[in-house]
Amino acid sequence: AMPLLSDEKWQHIQHLFPPPPARPHGGRRRVDCRRVLTGILFVPRTGIPWDALPRARGCGSGMTFWRCLRDWQQLGVWQHLLEFFLAELQRTDRLADGRLATDSSLVAAKKGRGDRTNPCDRGKPGSKHLICTDEQG
Repeated sequence: AMPLLSDEKWQHIQHLFPPPPARPHGGRRRVDCRRVLTGILFVPRTGIPWDALPRARGCGSGMTFWRCLRDWQQLGVWQHLLEFFLAELQRTDRLADGRLATDSSLVAAKKGRGDRTNPCDRGKPGSKHLICTDEQG
């Protein structure tokens, strides 16, 4: 099976991820950023819940991966990845930016889990998912 994240792609983007924090008093070792990113990509690709990530395939705790997703969002990692890949597509003339399609959806927070609101959608509780693609997908 083709890996979700090739060695070549990882070599190009690994500098965009935060270094592991210092562990002066020991403690549990952090999960490798590449493994975390692979797990994060695996969830939407397969539609499985976070807690069902397959540990046998090298995934750790789904909650650990979800926390990294959240932390990387706060650190701006996802924005840097987007900018990197857009620049790469423009540099190689593979972005047909004259013909882009965008779509979004709001996933409502149910059963009292809406303590956080989404600033992208007028403060409604939940998560906003956005996608943008060119004519090549």
